[in-house]
Amino acid sequence: MVDLLVIGGLGVDVRARVPVLPLPAADSLTVPPVELRIGNTGAGVALAAHALGLRVTLVDVLGADPAGDVVRAALARTSVRTVLVDAPAGTRRSVNLVDPAGRRMSLYDPRPWSGPAPFAEAELAALVADAAHTHLSIVDWARDALPTLRGAAALSTDLHDWDGENDYHRPFAEAADLVFVSDVKLGERAGKAAAGLSPRTVLVTGGAAGATLHTPDAPPAHVPAATPPAPVVDTNGAGDAFAAGLIAARLRGADPIDAARYAARVAAAACTHDGMEYPDGLLPRG
Repeated sequence: MVDLLVIGGLGVDVRARVPVLPLPAADSLTVPPVELRIGNTGAGVALAAHALGLRVTLVDVLGADPAGDVVRAALARTSVRTVLVDAPAGTRRSVNLVDPAGRRMSLYDPRPWSGPAPFAEAELAALVADAAHTHLSIVDWARDALPTLRGAAALSTDLHDWDGENDYHRPFAEAADLVFVSDVKLGERAGKAAAGLSPRTVLVTGGAAGATLHTPDAPPAHVPAATPPAPVVDTNGAGDAFAAGLIAARLRGADPIDAARYAARVAAAACTHDGMEYPDGLLPRG
């Protein structure tokens, strides 16, 4: 078996360092070198999990284009197994604007999938059956595959910018037993939204403010953000590293609160590295 099967979420990040966010109105702005690198949430979870020592398989659609070549090259530098289908619309991409404090704003181009399902039901079912844990990105083609993915031994999903009402996100949450949400759009409604997902375990992440753990059998518990072991250079992928850390801890048998504390340490370490291709030893394994 593999430890983690990641469904969807591959793409390319066009990273630009900017002096301030939000940017002032201007005709042009000189910035440090603009780089293309592997990105998007599925890649972030898979690469962090790989850096934590998990055996990872990643399944998605990917364009046969230069952006896709960036992704393939990055994954080839790891032991992550990939199951990929060509995406006629091309590779998903994001423009990430990163300020000197490592904060970012992302402009996302999803390159929607169209046509028949990219993976046969039997193929996906076999991959799910071979994984101790499945993590589901909320990409379009995966939504139609939810009946098959519900057969996972353990299933998590990250709803990212969910506002608590968007109906697109809800089937992903209802299929999972572990759900990650952000308080960016939920704000003060985060607790109510998490309670509405019970009996699932829900992590509401808040960046430097830490996270809140909601479990069916205990009151909500605050999990402070960990102190980064070095200066913060890039917060892009920190939430994905948090998810990977929590999944890794769960697979080792940690209880929810200890798993969340460990995940906070992993996320903090990820912020000290530029990009999602983490060098050996950067992310804490215990």
